Amino acid sequence: MSTHPYLRAYLAGIFVPTLILPLMLTAFIVLRLVLQVPVPIERGLVFPLALVPVVWGLWSVLWLGSHEHTHLNVGVHGAILPFLLLPAGAFIAHASGVVAFGATSVTWFQALQIPYVLIACGFCCGVAAYYLVWKYIVGFVNRVLGIAA
Repeated sequence: MSTHPYLRAYLAGIFVPTLILPLMLTAFIVLRLVLQVPVPIERGLVFPLALVPVVWGLWSVLWLGSHEHTHLNVGVHGAILPFLLLPAGAFIAHASGVVAFGATSVTWFQALQIPYVLIACGFCCGVAAYYLVWKYIVGFVNRVLGIAA
């Protein structure tokens, strides 16, 4: 199967976030409509729901296009992605008024303060999770689609 490798790489990249989107939507519906959480959660969901699958797909295409030159493992390539998503997400969240940056913490929705130390720990766990997901799931889908050895 040697036709359209970049399309297959894109599909392999969007596989995981597309599976997670219904779970995020279910959690949103339960929090906002059932539990009546007064925080405008929908403003914080725009970035992950709309952009993350597209970015994952394009990142997978970039891996396929650059793999011949860089020889990066798909897991390492995937672990680089949070270093791009975090600043982009923080910029969009700050521009839309979802977060405010303080000296020692980030304030979400003008109600919840999270210390930078906790964010750094979460980011490290996120990088590890991205590595594992890209290595085992996206790599598996790439092999199934015939675009990776």
